[in-house]
Amino acid sequence: MAIEKVNEEIDLEIAPDSAQEISTPMMEGDAMMLDDGSAIVNPAEDTSMEGAFNANLAELIPDDELESLAGGLISDYEYDKDARGDWLKTYTDGLDLLGFKYEDRSKPFAGATGVTHPLLAETVTQFQAQAYKELLPPEGPIRTQIVGEINPEIEQQSQRVKEFMNYQISYEMEEYDQELDQMLFHLPLAGSAFKKVYYESVRGRAVSKFVPAEDVVMPYVSTDMESCERVTHVIKTMGNELRKKQVSGMYRDIDVTMSQVDNNDAQTKYDELDGISAPQNAEDIVLLEFHCDLDIPGFEDKDSQTGEPTGIKLPYVVTVDEGSGKVLAIYRNYREGDPLRKKIQYFVHYKFLPGLGFYGFGLIHMLGGLSRTATSALRQLIDAGTLSNLPAGFKARGLRVRDDDQPLQPGEFRDVDAPGGAVSYTHLTLPTKRIV
Repeated sequence: MAIEKVNEEIDLEIAPDSAQEISTPMMEGDAMMLDDGSAIVNPAEDTSMEGAFNANLAELIPDDELESLAGGLISDYEYDKDARGDWLKTYTDGLDLLGFKYEDRSKPFAGATGVTHPLLAETVTQFQAQAYKELLPPEGPIRTQIVGEINPEIEQQSQRVKEFMNYQISYEMEEYDQELDQMLFHLPLAGSAFKKVYYESVRGRAVSKFVPAEDVVMPYVSTDMESCERVTHVIKTMGNELRKKQVSGMYRDIDVTMSQVDNNDAQTKYDELDGISAPQNAEDIVLLEFHCDLDIPGFEDKDSQTGEPTGIKLPYVVTVDEGSGKVLAIYRNYREGDPLRKKIQYFVHYKFLPGLGFYGFGLIHMLGGLSRTATSALRQLIDAGTLSNLPAGFKARGLRVRDDDQPLQPGEFRDVDAPGGAVSYTHLTLPTKRIV
């Protein structure tokens, strides 16, 4: 900064009898010289480790510390995933009750029916249709309510807010309709479903994305989203999408490791019901996004008076490549200037019915036993009809029936070579129950 420019911008009035001396800092190269002989090097640049508030802190932390941080977070994720194993098994086993895939059964006899009672599928479909109609009506999902005094200006403002948000959801957020519809189908089954609402720099707009319950991993002791110290979002992404975020500066520009497709039990069941399968040796990129509280060296919470670290963990969003174990990004997860460092919540937890723990109860838990019973009764009824129409039995060894390897057709009479005696004496039909 030139001296002349400083003098032009500063307008001072000095009394004639004053002996004050005005001094201005002198610039030499990249340093600003002060009156006491000291200098400030590159005063316009931030040389502190903390960097800008919204910066990717992973760019500032040494690699060895990043490696240690990622190892601890991945270990915690594996523990949390194992702790909910029984919940996931109950959910995946219950998906068979939908009856989307016909079961070929060979027991108790070949050709036994594999039909599934549609109780669960009908109930889920009815809930989805009714909830969708209520949550996304033709005029838009947003409704406004004025709290306090009402006047024409506030009413007009309320109407503008309503119209703008309805336009944003209906037209700008292209994924909102589809993601909501899919979420309403998963919700009554699993009992829990999530929406992730955030601003995406690549798209340059807000995003509302459905996240199935199996991709949100919580600690065992968690009771709600606000108080838990760690939420892990399992993200499967394509290489090009990841590259876009690296080029934009959202993630570190480092190499990631493609890993073999290792779907969880729920995803495997989805593929089975859909009739699809992953190609052999298929590879994918799996990211683990941790919304957690950490005490990172160099970025500690400090006392406002003493400036000493308090030891309080602060909320961060840490993204780790599961294949390589490398940290792609670390961002502060609280608003700049917030003295309380309150965590920004990205996830909205929907519960079908409040459960005994973190996850809610769904129709699989409430109607699973009844659906299995109804399926068993329906199969027994059909199988009884099959046995009644095509009875089995015994025949005498000396009786020969022409083309006995082919079943009899209705109205057909087939020749037999019978020994002496009545044919009725050579056949014994197994007893069957009369169908009511």
